Amino acid sequence: MKTKEEVLNVISAIKHPAINHSLVDLGIIKDIEFDDKAVELKFVFPFPNIPIEEMLINSIKTRINSMGYSLRSDIILMNEQEKAKFMQMESEAWKGM
Repeated sequence: MKTKEEVLNVISAIKHPAINHSLVDLGIIKDIEFDDKAVELKFVFPFPNIPIEEMLINSIKTRINSMGYSLRSDIILMNEQEKAKFMQMESEAWKGM
């Protein structure tokens, strides 16, 4: 079994494909918990139905599965403060896809 720190390090290293920041730094991944079988987390998006939602979820799921865990997740929307921070980080680090 991996330690929580190892799981967090793997998740924290996953970058957004169009913004030069990790999903954790952007506030898209929150409330990471895990047990001996699954990693549970929240995907927090700035807007509903973003076009790359599935891509972002799969980027995490693939890494989690490769560590021997399943992924349990919820999807919620950012509050206004979180969205403002995300938009600022996006504008400063946009690299495109």
